Amino acid sequence: MSTENTRTRYAIIGMGSRCQMYIDAIHGPHADVAELVGLADTNPGRAAYHQQRIAEVHGAEIATFDPAELTTRIQAEGIDRVIITSPDFTHADYIVESLEAGADVVVEKPLTVDADSSARIARTVEATGREVIVTFNYRYSPRNTALKAAILDGKIGEVTSIDFTWVLDTVHGADYFRRWHRNKKNSGGLLIHKASHHFDLVNWWLADVPARVYASGGLKFYGAENAAARGIAPAERGTREGSEQDPFALDLRSDEKLQKLYLDNEHHDGYIRDQDVFGEGITIEDNLALIVDYARGAVLNYSLNAHAPWEGYQVAVNGTEGRLELEVVERAAVLPAEGGAPVDPSVSDDGQSGALRSKGERLVLQRHWGEAQEIEIVQGEGSHGGGDGLLLADIFNGPGEDPYKRPAGLVDGIQAIIVGVCGNTSLESGGPVRAADVDLGLSEAAGAAAVAN
Repeated sequence: MSTENTRTRYAIIGMGSRCQMYIDAIHGPHADVAELVGLADTNPGRAAYHQQRIAEVHGAEIATFDPAELTTRIQAEGIDRVIITSPDFTHADYIVESLEAGADVVVEKPLTVDADSSARIARTVEATGREVIVTFNYRYSPRNTALKAAILDGKIGEVTSIDFTWVLDTVHGADYFRRWHRNKKNSGGLLIHKASHHFDLVNWWLADVPARVYASGGLKFYGAENAAARGIAPAERGTREGSEQDPFALDLRSDEKLQKLYLDNEHHDGYIRDQDVFGEGITIEDNLALIVDYARGAVLNYSLNAHAPWEGYQVAVNGTEGRLELEVVERAAVLPAEGGAPVDPSVSDDGQSGALRSKGERLVLQRHWGEAQEIEIVQGEGSHGGGDGLLLADIFNGPGEDPYKRPAGLVDGIQAIIVGVCGNTSLESGGPVRAADVDLGLSEAAGAAAVAN
């Protein structure tokens, strides 16, 4: 039998920036096991952009289609798997339709944005017997794997608590307030869209599940009301004359890809990629703090800030025999770009370092009654220290033996959004929320996983 006939057939829905990683993987290192047969987006211009790029870069002709044709295309084209990289609020509908049409699903985090859609996905998986893979690339980052290994090796005994602080800077953090993410109905807020990555890490590090969540926070920096209090006048959008004087403005003309992908295609659907971060209509929070109780007794103290002057995170894991500390600086400072303001974070330079803060990472172990010692973090090749390559290999080739259990399925995807779903409820009610009181379909997902295994 030929290789051509045994390759898994893929379609991708969602033609923003994220889909390019999968496109290049299918046409590159995984071309022997994967075949891309279709691209879909509600905006035909963005689909055409990636279609043209595939032809120019990979020499392949790939058909595009309207997502409304998903079921028909899956069945007519014999599509085995659908990769979903569309906005978060669309995930559930595309997942459910793909499963019912006979395809498995690979979906970018988060799985979905609320409890009802999560339960609907889980029940569809149970009914169809098909598979949902959720992509958590942070698990594969060498620094996060090194921390997992240290915990597994018992370096600090039994974990009692974790302090986890994540700061997003005024390039990356601000970007969530320009795009569709700024509306909580679309993204679930940063507690789900961004922090599901972080909560998945904690779940994975602890091999445990969240049981109770208490959250506090609000929109304290971005938005029209905060801007007015500081005397900042609103702007229509970032792409305008004089935008180079505004450090928060994203001029889509500053980058060829951004212009071709978004600015040139606004006429199809009216989507504005460069909205004013100090404009009206923002319903997500930019400062968040949570206390999360875990089932086996550990406590997580978590905070997120989306307007910091630097970007990175700090994790301290306390145990009965010592403490592990992971410090990561992804961008040491946001400095004005030559000739204008910072561009989209996906194309900006992350290499800035200063005398007091340098880009890098360090994992430190200190056991009781002992000196602190640094644990080596072994880097791989490629983005995220080689982590993206490992993730893609597991997706396209199937997971192999992994002592760290990094591949994530539906149960992991649900557990990653439990904290965010409960946290959003806690923000509204002002009180703690028990995970057991919220139906996300976890029992159905766990039952389906047990049958599959």
